[in-house]
Amino acid sequence: MAAMSLQLTVVCLFLLGGVLTFPLGQEAEHTSTCGYESCHPTKPDMLNVHLVPHTHDDVGWLKTVDQYFYGDRNDIQHAGVQYILDSVVDQLLKNPDRRFIYVETAFFYRWWRQQSSSMQQTVKQLVNEGRLEFVNGGWCMSDEATTHYSAVIDQMTMGLRFLNETFGPCGRPRVAWHIDPFGHAREHASMFAQMGYDGFFFGRLDYQDRARRMMYKEQELLWRASDSLTPPMADLFTGILPNGYNPPEGFCWDQSCDDAPIRDDPDLEDYNVDDVVKRFLAIAEGQSTVYKTNHIIMTMGSDFQYENANLWYKNLDKLIHYVNAQQANGVKVNVLYSTPSCYLQELHRANLTWALKNDDFFPYADDAHDFWTGYFTSRPALKRYERISNSNLQTCNQLEVLGGPASRRGPFGVGDSKTMMEAMAVAQHHDAVSGTEKQHVANDYARRLANGWQHCQVLVSNSLAVLSGSSAERIYCDNLNISVCPLTESSKKFSVNVYNPLARPVTWPVRLPVNGTAYVVSDAKGKSVDSQVVPVSTATREVRRGRGFAVNELVFQVQVPPLGYTTYSVSLLQDGPPPAPTQHRTPTTIKNKFLQVTFDPDTGLLSSLSNLETKQTIKLTQNFYWYNASDGKNLMSIQPSGAYIFRPNSSTPFVISKTAKTESIQTPAVQEVRQWFSPWVSQVVRLYADSRALELEWTVGPLPIHDDLGKEVITRLDTSIQTSQYFYTDSNGREVLQRKTDFRPTWNLKQSEPIAGNYYPINSRAFIKDDSDQLTVVTDRSQGGGSINNGSLEIMLHRRLLYDDVRGVAEPLNETSAIFPEGLVVRGRLLLSLDRPASAADTHRPLAQEVVLQPLLTFTDGDLHPNTRLEFSGLQAALPPAVHLLTLSQWDKTTVLLRLEHQFQSWESKVNSRPVTVNLQKLFTTLDILGMSELNLSANQWKDEMKRFSWTPESEERPLPKTFEDPSTWEVLLKPMEIRTFLLKVSLR
Repeated sequence: MAAMSLQLTVVCLFLLGGVLTFPLGQEAEHTSTCGYESCHPTKPDMLNVHLVPHTHDDVGWLKTVDQYFYGDRNDIQHAGVQYILDSVVDQLLKNPDRRFIYVETAFFYRWWRQQSSSMQQTVKQLVNEGRLEFVNGGWCMSDEATTHYSAVIDQMTMGLRFLNETFGPCGRPRVAWHIDPFGHAREHASMFAQMGYDGFFFGRLDYQDRARRMMYKEQELLWRASDSLTPPMADLFTGILPNGYNPPEGFCWDQSCDDAPIRDDPDLEDYNVDDVVKRFLAIAEGQSTVYKTNHIIMTMGSDFQYENANLWYKNLDKLIHYVNAQQANGVKVNVLYSTPSCYLQELHRANLTWALKNDDFFPYADDAHDFWTGYFTSRPALKRYERISNSNLQTCNQLEVLGGPASRRGPFGVGDSKTMMEAMAVAQHHDAVSGTEKQHVANDYARRLANGWQHCQVLVSNSLAVLSGSSAERIYCDNLNISVCPLTESSKKFSVNVYNPLARPVTWPVRLPVNGTAYVVSDAKGKSVDSQVVPVSTATREVRRGRGFAVNELVFQVQVPPLGYTTYSVSLLQDGPPPAPTQHRTPTTIKNKFLQVTFDPDTGLLSSLSNLETKQTIKLTQNFYWYNASDGKNLMSIQPSGAYIFRPNSSTPFVISKTAKTESIQTPAVQEVRQWFSPWVSQVVRLYADSRALELEWTVGPLPIHDDLGKEVITRLDTSIQTSQYFYTDSNGREVLQRKTDFRPTWNLKQSEPIAGNYYPINSRAFIKDDSDQLTVVTDRSQGGGSINNGSLEIMLHRRLLYDDVRGVAEPLNETSAIFPEGLVVRGRLLLSLDRPASAADTHRPLAQEVVLQPLLTFTDGDLHPNTRLEFSGLQAALPPAVHLLTLSQWDKTTVLLRLEHQFQSWESKVNSRPVTVNLQKLFTTLDILGMSELNLSANQWKDEMKRFSWTPESEERPLPKTFEDPSTWEVLLKPMEIRTFLLKVSLR
């Protein structure tokens, strides 16, 4: 990074050229020898053993993030991060040869704020000398199966920004480090590459995959993480660590370990130097036989280690000394303190070719019957709340920009987005949204998100007051999914403000709990809008548990401008008609102008789905089933299902009911078939008038356990589509990967779990297809699923288990709450679309974005002031269908962070898989753009200064790169699956 772009005092603005240069972080000391320059020398004629002292500090797991930081609740787990950092800094100062890496910025940020200025200067010196090195650098080490790419980018940006602004270039990590997540997503690798990382190291991969890679020395490889981005844009060198992330056996010297220290005084009892050296050399020699170069890495640390760093460093100093002393005797082994980046540099210097990988590392199994595929669905309510929170955060960020400074301090008080950003960042941790934490920790994650949303609500209210000119109180109804909103239930006249965070117009169905039977709904122009009143379903009344009293729902459709809002007024009709009646028979058909759905009148189940535009029809049945989870009564012989692991005790699930009791409602606005399968499973099949997707709103729980059987509930779609074992799932909500039942692209699979071994993470969509038909399912949260049988797709919705799966959490996944003491009830939606394969993405791409970034509704009681601005768009024109506005957030007082994304893969659409140009000067209505500079994906390097190591794959199938130039400074070209990040100098109009 050039000095000019880093100096805090230099701000150069070139208005004519539109180029903006201003600070990203502190300039490093001129004497800095951090990064690759700080590495210890190695010996080319020897086996070099890189010892990497580290700690793995979960941002919540068995204890909450704050309990871990302070070292509270040591009755659960002895761990205190503040003491780790205190102790490590003290020990690093005692020997300049020592090294330490740190990962989780959420903890380091807490610790840093508590240090004196002199201690901060000391730590900066350690960083500038490369003795303390940051790796990964995100707010947390995110999960890779259940996180959405937008939230991952946000949390990485947040952590890396703090490091950049605190330490400058020496604080920038060169290596991504995901040593604990339970499987690895291709999209994560793509993001890391675009963030500028030179390499990536992880600890967990399938036991069969590891065995093969050890045999062929392919534990270090080149991961080509996109089939759309031109190599090497998404290429990432990837290394698999030898011991997970633990030390070699017998060499753990933490206070939590029992291994013997090095006893090196021959005059004292139990002198063991010779034995230690002998054992270490044997381990090093063995490890060298399964890696490709004369460099190997050993992770010297583990979970929450180094609280007393003296124990580690005193023994590591001795180990290095005594092993290297054997070089005088002809031993060709050189041991050194190192870091992942120093190790990576030596691999790069080797100038070898590396095995190429194009798929991902899911699913992960650590033994024949131990597939870590349960957590794809674990804690489904928390997974949904995290996804809603992400949508709310993006809305909050956008409105902070559009509303200007008054959004942060206005008529409703002081609001901020930072609290929500921190809560969301923590929630991306691999024991957070993954659902693999203890219950009280899950509660803490949810509490943080709720608190963050309260801060954001103030900001959103202030911003909408600025934009609308009305400071009337705004009411938020966060329980609309169960038809609870005190204002709409009691008011005779109110207005609904609908904000759309997408950069294109959205048509969206609104359902409001009411007690009247007829209403007049008017749009922002005063035009009457078609609306219907329908009775609240029995299932909804049951799950409310006294939290609302509405007997009806008001249904109408809203049309919202891009990156803006519109307002609808609602008035009770005193003598209106009664609500739409319910019929207690199954209709043969429901349809709108796009779709037709048929039902079997004998069973009440779906029987077919048709696309009326394309004139295609498939057989489609859908039902609910449960797998009986393997229990833990005999842990010596049976691996139980748990928070991490999915292990059914049979490959055949139990059907909950072969028939559904039904009632139906048919109105011009919406048609519904309400299905009741059992006291704990119900569903509404719903088709709105202008929708190209069929909605399945499922309600599952409380899962009964009176029979002492753990249950894992799925819904299964069985179709006439000829899938030939293939199906498709998304990676972190972006690119889609092909899957095949009982198959792995990179090794010959020995399948031992025909169900769990065929489950993959579904973050936002999955589909099955043949030559003529594609059925796509868009989910509203991360879930697990697979295609076990030809033409079928199953998705796991809910899990309730009675035994721990012995992977550390030490608690069964048995969720209850104060409202549901007998077991959690979960509600969600699946959206089904049927299209021709060549055009299916044109439907499911925007549909998935609508689910991820859904409109935000706020309510105002009574009449609005006549001067209120009822409609607003932050964009001069909607963005093209292929372009998604991924990020719009305030960076500092005068700058804004903008990310634009091409949301189509290069092969999936004849219409939208083409490069698209966007003119930034003609983008916003409330902002003048005075200057711009392009950044890398994580916004911690200028794009034109981002340099990465170049790697050579063993087999190269590199396509000829297509070169596209930006037509002008202000016009941005986006190629398929490309994300471009800009820092804009702006002023409010």
